[in-house]
Amino acid sequence: MEHRLISAIETALGWSGADELGRRFARGSIGDAELVSRLLTPNRLLDIAMRRSLNRPQIRCFQQGEEVHPAVYFTDSVSPRGQSIPMVDMRSLGRLLGEGATLILDQANVFDPTMEVACRALQWWSHERVQVNAYLTTNDAAGFPLHWDDHDVLIVQVVGEKDWEVRSTSRAVPMYRDSDPNATPSDEVVWSGALRTGDVMHIPRGHWHQATRTGSGTGKSLHVTFGITKRTGASWFAWLADWCREQEIFRHDLDRRHGPDDMALMEAASALLAERSPADFLAAYQRETTLPRHVPFLDVLGSLDAVVCTTHFPPRIEENGGTVDVVASGKRITLAAGALPALRLLLSGEPVALERAVAAAGADVAEVAEILVKEELCAVLTPELSSGYTGLVTSAASWQERWTSA
Repeated sequence: MEHRLISAIETALGWSGADELGRRFARGSIGDAELVSRLLTPNRLLDIAMRRSLNRPQIRCFQQGEEVHPAVYFTDSVSPRGQSIPMVDMRSLGRLLGEGATLILDQANVFDPTMEVACRALQWWSHERVQVNAYLTTNDAAGFPLHWDDHDVLIVQVVGEKDWEVRSTSRAVPMYRDSDPNATPSDEVVWSGALRTGDVMHIPRGHWHQATRTGSGTGKSLHVTFGITKRTGASWFAWLADWCREQEIFRHDLDRRHGPDDMALMEAASALLAERSPADFLAAYQRETTLPRHVPFLDVLGSLDAVVCTTHFPPRIEENGGTVDVVASGKRITLAAGALPALRLLLSGEPVALERAVAAAGADVAEVAEILVKEELCAVLTPELSSGYTGLVTSAASWQERWTSA
């Protein structure tokens, strides 16, 4: 999947691929103003808040550095039948933002197609799970106090400007669940200054940071933070713990009198470590990650005209002589080798209009597409989902031209 945001981030930070994620602080600027405004706008964020039943902590509001109680800006929408649904009171939220406040929406990718597709593209790029939070700050509102995150972040300043301070780590690669609370900030300032529209910044895990508009006067800031959680050695060990249950020796009680002897248990553990490497874990993590949410395909609702691959990570295509296997999301699907051109196109991560795809992928592309949709590796390209790709991801027609000319 070729996404304009990823190309822009790589250019801005001087990266070539995702290898630099988590290594060091980086900052740059995206020169494509149309791309930046396409990602999200303040009004689109407020529209999300207005149309959905959201609850804390998914949506939060801060004023003067303190979290505003949800009762201040939430209300119950009562139907004629007396059904009560919690909704954001937009009038109250508007008053808070008018005074100066910060509105935070966690996991904006769950509600907005553009954010959903951007996160999916970043997942295919980084091979890690990604979510995006949106932060709208008005006037001279303060942000969070100095803190650190247990994941790497990519921040894109979408609108306005905000002052930042980034410090070094005070504990190497700290974790959410750790042996040390890591509560003392570092004194070493890595960078301080203002992020302005189009600026992008990478803050690795554990770097202390804070952002504010205090003292900035009238104005606004909207930035999106893509959180990228990478696997660790502790993740590998947790995975091994699941595998150990297959062996009887690990299922016995650690009884001082009747349990397995220490030497036998340690030998079994050593063998397990040798059998399942960190590389095996990383491959399994990608291969077995569960399927994402999407609109189901129902014949009764109409024909299948366009699809797109929606797996969290790129599916793996394995050629086996007369057959070809597709491995993704805990599934292995076997098709005839003749389906390979259609699979390459349909699993590209880019939208595919089936009628136009016949020339590049063969007459059976619609049949293959229906199989992939039923197996939930691809999804129906609804107008709403399509909007998340429009102008940001290479069109299927362009992809087909590149593939057929290769």
